[in-house]
Amino acid sequence: MVALFGTDAPAALDLLELLELAWHDCYGEITPAHNVVADVLVLSEGTLSGRVLACRLAVTDWRDLHVAADHIRAHP
Repeated sequence: MVALFGTDAPAALDLLELLELAWHDCYGEITPAHNVVADVLVLSEGTLSGRVLACRLAVTDWRDLHVAADHIRAHP
């Protein structure tokens, strides 16, 4: 996590915890699937603000998150 987010790593980890709490409240699952977390990391592009956007998108509509992350994977 430090390699990806540098000094923002502690905040990025806190945000991941918030994602898990919101995911549980919205979907009744303990944690998001591994592919959702991977898509969050891809869409964040190593920035904390990007991760906030990606986490919000994951909770509101994980399918849109997946499409956005796939676009980045296809066009690096």
